[in-house]
Amino acid sequence: MQMKRLEEDVIQRPLFVRQSKPLQLTSEGHTLLGYARKILSLQGEALTLLRQPDMVGRVRLGVPDDYVMRFLPGILKTFSQAWPLVDVDVHCAPSSVLSQQPQGSLDLIIMTREIGDEIGTILRREATVWVSAESHCTHLQSPVPLALFEAPCFCRRHACNALDRADRAYRIAYSSPSLATLQAVVGAGLAVSAWMRSLVTADMQILGEKEGFPELPESSIVLLRTASTQSPIIDSLAEHIVEGFRL
Repeated sequence: MQMKRLEEDVIQRPLFVRQSKPLQLTSEGHTLLGYARKILSLQGEALTLLRQPDMVGRVRLGVPDDYVMRFLPGILKTFSQAWPLVDVDVHCAPSSVLSQQPQGSLDLIIMTREIGDEIGTILRREATVWVSAESHCTHLQSPVPLALFEAPCFCRRHACNALDRADRAYRIAYSSPSLATLQAVVGAGLAVSAWMRSLVTADMQILGEKEGFPELPESSIVLLRTASTQSPIIDSLAEHIVEGFRL
């Protein structure tokens, strides 16, 4: 009845094709739907501003690109839905660089740490694994070509030390601070690498002792709050990050 009144008294055009089952929108219906969604979005922003004036502002997040594609989209989506008027500045850099950021330059930092050297809140612990392209036999080469994160990186150190102890010949063929670069190199069948299990993509295989690659130590992903001031915006993003890394 409400839709009928809207069609007859306000729009004066049909919004539905009633001969079809289920009902389908007319071109005018699709146009109105787009505007209705915009109106509801603006209504939500207005209510957020009026009801939660302290949830308007900006938060600065530091994170290695290791976790940007795997975890960050879901975290930022739910955070934006909850607080659409909060802007998030994302600064991507390796954990070794983020740990040296000047005090107060970032509000929250996600970083990788060695077991026993954690600071802040532990988000999760994961195995570090050897990976290679599933469609290539790069791991059979001798010396085996490696693609590793730039030094200083404890994952790089653990990988080299493990191969030294196993008396497995290797060479560091590629070095980069970017996981995306390492994934591209490994995916092309040019090298073997080592990173956290959750970052392994579908086109890669995990290598183990059967292939001549020794077990590697676990690593921790931690969340560090660097801002000294109390802020409900920072608190809320921290909560979303903790929840996002549980998935």
